[in-house]
Amino acid sequence: MVLREPDAGRRIIIGRIVGAYGVLGWVKIRSYTRPQQGVFEYHQWLVGRPGQWQPAELADWRRHGKSWLAKLEGVAGRDQARARTGCDIAIPRALLPPLPAGEYYWADLIGLRVQTLEGVELGRVDHLLETGANDVLVVIGDRERLIPFVPGRDVVMVDLDAALIRVDWDPQF
Repeated sequence: MVLREPDAGRRIIIGRIVGAYGVLGWVKIRSYTRPQQGVFEYHQWLVGRPGQWQPAELADWRRHGKSWLAKLEGVAGRDQARARTGCDIAIPRALLPPLPAGEYYWADLIGLRVQTLEGVELGRVDHLLETGANDVLVVIGDRERLIPFVPGRDVVMVDLDAALIRVDWDPQF
């Protein structure tokens, strides 16, 4: 059974600090949001690793070539910026805007059970992959399965309350 935290207590990872930039404490950001600059819509971040989160306030940000840069309050120099390299950027789940019916945040799908229409358990969603055509559920059970996330075709039902996704999928595939 997956224990799903209440939204108020859940953290959603929206990016990662991938390096230091310059000598004034700026950091390079890899954004996981769409659009990429959406990571900067949230000024109160949690920075760290699971179990080691620290609040961080976004002071400034900018585009630099193909990269994104951020300045965090209290990060004064390159050494302090470098110490945050590899840290995730998270926000409380409750800050995410509601989605229209039938749309889901990836974070809400991870950990859900996946079952065929006939009731065969395939495993749980471990993560998702973004492809050019559609997103793909990576389901880990007796083996790894890649199931296209195509509502109405492969994905028949998503029930977040029951932590279940029903798929029209051959369990032998």
